[in-house]
Formats: sequence, structure tokens, C-alpha cells
Amino acid sequence: MAQKQPVQKKPNKSKIRRISDWLHLWLGIASGLVVFHLGITGCIFAFQKEITEFIHKKEIFVEVPINRQTFPLRVLKKTAEKALGGKKEISFISAYKEADRAWEFGTYKAGDPKAFWYFDSIDYYDLVLINPYTGKVTLVADHKYEFFAVIKMLHWSFLINHPIGQQIIGWSTFIFVFLLISGMVMWWPKNLKKSNFDKSFKVKWRAKFKRVNYDLHNVLGFYVMVICLVLALTGMVWTFQWFQTTVYVVASRSITPPVQADVKSDTTKNITANPFDVAFNTAQLKFKDFDRIGMSPAAGSAGTIYATGYHGNETYWNFDVLQFDQYTGKLLHRKNQSDKNAGEALIGMNYDIHVGAILGLPGKILAFFGSLIAASLPITGFIIWWGKKKKKKNPAAVEK
Repeated sequence: MAQKQPVQKKPNKSKIRRISDWLHLWLGIASGLVVFHLGITGCIFAFQKEITEFIHKKEIFVEVPINRQTFPLRVLKKTAEKALGGKKEISFISAYKEADRAWEFGTYKAGDPKAFWYFDSIDYYDLVLINPYTGKVTLVADHKYEFFAVIKMLHWSFLINHPIGQQIIGWSTFIFVFLLISGMVMWWPKNLKKSNFDKSFKVKWRAKFKRVNYDLHNVLGFYVMVICLVLALTGMVWTFQWFQTTVYVVASRSITPPVQADVKSDTTKNITANPFDVAFNTAQLKFKDFDRIGMSPAAGSAGTIYATGYHGNETYWNFDVLQFDQYTGKLLHRKNQSDKNAGEALIGMNYDIHVGAILGLPGKILAFFGSLIAASLPITGFIIWWGKKKKKKNPAAVEK
């Protein structure tokens, strides 16, 4: 009579590993819906520039005359304000180096600061596009309800204006960072034999659903781990002041905040010529090699006119700033990108890194797929847990 072979028991996991697995499971379940939400909204927002330019191609791109003569900026500003009914003052302007782009004129006014919902916290937020050569308005948009603006705020705080919205997002993101690290520990093969290599780095598409789902969770999670970590950590910079401070201190190797120049307009001066146009013309000369210029009118009697020169039509990290006297248009101060310390520069890059725009289209493609797979991880992880739960309820079931 053949003797039964003793059943070999799987080696016991260490206590730390068991705790890590337990936390991975229950923290994943607790934060899963938020991570799914962040992944989906991140996917949708990734190509917002390309989609917007496709939908509004006729409004965004204009015909360029031979002489390329544009209207004075103050005239275009008044045209934009007139298009908004004459009761809203333009607060920011974007003028592009690309000759075939309409210029953007925006106006914003905050609503109730104590409002719970995003829409109630904004009185108005409008955007006007104008052909700078003809002075013709090509588009008037209520940006408060614009699709991608709403998606951005959903991603930011569930459309909640109260701090609790960002706290939910922030702590769920914090948990997601732990899940990525603990998931890597669980995924790591004990040795790199071919069989283990295939299990760890390849999806077994011809297997049953249960195995394919398991591979989608583990294998795809491994491939996007670095991307997801970057997305998560840059997101945490906005949510937690302590984390942003830590990033700044580590990058700058200093606990001293950057010095901000205190520049003011001379209130004893009388307005001469057209100071806003003077400032813009100076900015165009100073920023010849920049891709766009952002102009902001002065706020208050001692405020200054700001001109920001950006390298890139979409990114925000690489910029120089000029400040002008609002009464004379005289250049008072300039701060260049090269003047910033490493901490300022890294914090300034945060948005462009988060959306992938810092690497151009390839970066946005990486951000898109990273967000998509991040959104799938709570789903595939839940299916794995549910399958194990059903198996425990039916111990007689034999895995084939």
C-alpha cells in the first residue's frame, strides 16, 4: 500500500510581513473608492489641453495678417470687459508668442469663503478669447462650469470647498503611497528563476479570470509604481503644508524661507501715457525668447503690474517675473528662474510634474496610463480579496 506523502506546509511569514499584508488589505479597502476617483479624474484631465484645442479650434487659432500688428493691450482688455457686460474687471491675461493663437483674458471673483461647495465659493470665473489682430472676440466661456475646471476640482477636493475635502483626498493619497510600497514587498519574487520571473513580470492572459485579475493587480501595479508614486507625492505637496515644507527643506538644504521682494508703486506719481501698455511692451522686449506672457493689472493703490514670462505654452514651472509701477509703467524689479533656490524650483515644478506636462506629450501619456492603472488597482484588489473570502467559506473547494 502506497504511503501518503506528508503535506508540505508553506513557510510561515514573518510577523512584520503579516502585519504589512493585513494593512495592505484593509487600508486598500478603506481608501479604494477615493483612489479610484483620483485615477479616473486624473485620466480625464491628462489631455485637457489637446481636447480643448480640438473642440475650440476655430476660436483658439486665428489667421495671421502679413504685418502681424496687434491692438494695444489696454484696448483688447476693454473689449474683453465689454464682452462680459462691462461690470467685471479683467484680472489676468495670456499673450502668446505663437502668432496664430488668440489671446486669453480672464476675470475671477471669489464667492462665499465659508461655502461648503466649490460652486458657491466662486462668484464668477470667466474667460474671453480675442483675436489680437482684429480685436474680435472669438469665445466667451463661463469657466466656473467649464468641464475640465469641474474635473480638476473634483480631483482636488470632490468639489468641496471645506478643508475636509482636501483632507480626505490627502490622507487617501498618503495611504496609497503605503499601499504601493507594501505591494512591492508582497510582489517581490523570492528568487529570479524563470517561473518566478514570468509570474512577477508577465500577465498570463490565457489563464482563468481569477489568475488574469491577480496578474493585472500585481504585474501592472509593479510597472506603474514609480509613476504612481510621483503622482501621489506631488499631490501630497498641495494637501499637507508639512509635506511641502519638508520637500522645500530637503531640496534647498535650508530651513530659511525664500526672501520675497517688497516692491510697490509710487503713489505720488501721476498716471503718464498708458502704463499698462508700457509695461506690456517692455515685457515683450525682455521676454523675446519666451513662449507666452502673463499680465496681471495692479491690485490696490500701491500694487504693481506683474508680467510673467513662461517657457512653454502649457507648463508653469520655468518663468521669470517683472514688476512695474502702475502709474508710469517703469520696470521696478525682476526675478528670474535662475534666481530661485532648488526648493523654490522644485515646488514650482510640482503642478507640471503632477500632470506630466513637464515631459510634454510623452509625460502626459505616462500620467494617463499611470492614473488609469491606479484606478484599476482597488477593483482588482477587491476581486482578489473577495475570491479568497469565498474560498474560506467553502474549504471543500479544490483549486485546479
